[in-house]
Amino acid sequence: MTFDEEKITDVAQRASGLKSARKTDAAQEEFLERLKTEDAAAFDLLVTKYSADVYAVLFRLTENAEEAADLTQETFLHALRAIKNFRGEANLKTWLFRIAVNQSRNRFRWWKRRNREKTISLDAPAASDNETALSETIASRAANPEEEILRRERHRALRAALQNLPEVFREAVVFCDIEGLSYEEIAATLQISVGTVKSRIARGREELRRKLSDI
Repeated sequence: MTFDEEKITDVAQRASGLKSARKTDAAQEEFLERLKTEDAAAFDLLVTKYSADVYAVLFRLTENAEEAADLTQETFLHALRAIKNFRGEANLKTWLFRIAVNQSRNRFRWWKRRNREKTISLDAPAASDNETALSETIASRAANPEEEILRRERHRALRAALQNLPEVFREAVVFCDIEGLSYEEIAATLQISVGTVKSRIARGREELRRKLSDI
């Protein structure tokens, strides 16, 4: 293949990629327009596509399966009412996460005013230092029953410590270390700067390390 042929091939591949991207954008725009016209089938598809992700985030934030399910439903009901005002400044998943976080905060404040106790799940991972992601904190399997008991106790303490973090730190750590969102995605979800995201993650991990210093 000559140099000119290579250039032609490269241009053709780029053109094909642009065409594919335009088709994707057009499909997303069409889907968004269907949502804004309250198309029931489109909303059902939105729920089908994103409900598991939204539930997972809410479960990590609340550590309560029933509460997370209830808040997931509220998130999509709110989304249905608010979709006409969605301007596309973020993707739909980030927008839904933003609504979910707000629903979780509102419920937490409602419970706090009534002195309700929070429950701690035994299923969520947690972090122990400023540099280690929650999912990597205790990755190795126990070699014997005694070590397995210790591992479970550490997990229990880590999850309890995560749930007792200040709300803004817990949100940032959950989105980063459990959900795997980028700093930019977290910033868009929480509507804060990337610098603030990094600060909250660092402070959240440091607070976890302080709480777990005796483990």
